Amino acid sequence: MAIDANMDLVNVAPQAKPPVCRIMDYGKFRYEQQKKDKEARKNQKIVDLKEVWFRSNIDEHDYQTKLRNVIKFIGEGDKVKASVRYRGREIAHAAVGQRVLERLLTEVNDICNVERLPKLEGRSMIMILAPKNNN
Repeated sequence: MAIDANMDLVNVAPQAKPPVCRIMDYGKFRYEQQKKDKEARKNQKIVDLKEVWFRSNIDEHDYQTKLRNVIKFIGEGDKVKASVRYRGREIAHAAVGQRVLERLLTEVNDICNVERLPKLEGRSMIMILAPKNNN
């Protein structure tokens, strides 16, 4: 029947019992599938991980500037890695840096979710924030 119709016989479900075949123009089918895949790739959003560095003894104006950057990155749909870098003997007072990250969290809590709570890794404390889904 496929030869008479000048089409292809395509096995669409070989694992089914009995196997399912369809008579179609396979070249046209592959072309349509490639167009759908290309359109899907064009519309997908790639989420980047942006990093914002804080210091444990950060000044208020510097903190506000970095806070604006965090809000901008989350608004663009990117994840944010907020970290406090300790130098020298600052590591002995890690709680000061943790307070900076907790303050950041309270100020951006309405626009983002915490993907990873503040955790000390080596000489830096890291927290990861992800934008909330508005679906």
